[in-house]
Amino acid sequence: MAQQKIFSTFSEQVEWLQKEKHLIISDKAYAEDVLKRIGYFPLMGGYKHLFRMPLTKKYKEGTTFEEIVALYEFDSELRELFFKYLLQIERHLRSLMSYYFCEKYGESQSAYLDINNFNNTRRTYKTVLRLISTLQRAVTTTDYVYINYYRNTYGNIPLWVLINVLTFGNLSKMYQVFPQSLQSKICKNFGSINQRQMEQFLSVLTKFRNVCAHGERLFTYRTMDNISDLPLHKKLSIPMKGIQYQYGKKDLFAVVIAFRYLIPAKDFLAFKKKLSRLIDNASTSLTHMDDSELLERMGFPPNWKDITRYRLS
Repeated sequence: MAQQKIFSTFSEQVEWLQKEKHLIISDKAYAEDVLKRIGYFPLMGGYKHLFRMPLTKKYKEGTTFEEIVALYEFDSELRELFFKYLLQIERHLRSLMSYYFCEKYGESQSAYLDINNFNNTRRTYKTVLRLISTLQRAVTTTDYVYINYYRNTYGNIPLWVLINVLTFGNLSKMYQVFPQSLQSKICKNFGSINQRQMEQFLSVLTKFRNVCAHGERLFTYRTMDNISDLPLHKKLSIPMKGIQYQYGKKDLFAVVIAFRYLIPAKDFLAFKKKLSRLIDNASTSLTHMDDSELLERMGFPPNWKDITRYRLS
């Protein structure tokens, strides 16, 4: 068993990085201030291995503390950008799902607590039960003023109110067990995707949303599940390994592809412009990671900017 890590002061942490790991630190006061603001583990634990030599665990010759901070800040700005559009998609889905459900089943809270109003099959039965349990807890919560108001004033909390307290994960599960007729209506708002593709989008986006919300490293993150093979994969000539596309399935580029389908074209162009600027700025700051390596770690094909050249279908 490895020796337990011991407490060290900010000054000692800087000395360790400089003397034991051969990291170039030109301004010790600046380095201490950064470690105070961010913490050793989120900064060094999250990003150091990208600059280290595997055998010696020392940093590549010439690696500076500022370069590691630059990568951390790039990832932080990346999370902020992606989170903005994930929240936009989330808001759109809340609106559509509550609208179509209430249009079909009415505004009574008993409607969304009724197992028969969902796609209740042998395969989905447990998912439906867990969802209804989640909805029941949301109905009885006292944590939200507007929930308390509707409960106390009307004795009923319609889905268009309750849905605002559900997580993105809850929405994903709810979509999975929506009747197919409602899934179809939702998908028609996005043009070129079917119910199964939407289900996979939501599953993958849920994981990436959690990474953004919890401040974890985003640019190298991969999910266990994949989005569907889509026309964009083929049009971008993404290389394959066997029968699997190498990019845009469970990596950050998969989220970019999902955004291309799920947010309006004008918004996607704005997103792509900001993303391109972030990547370009990072490339100039990272002397020990060239453009191709950065894109590879993100799961982006070299021609990723061509994503707006092609139709979705």
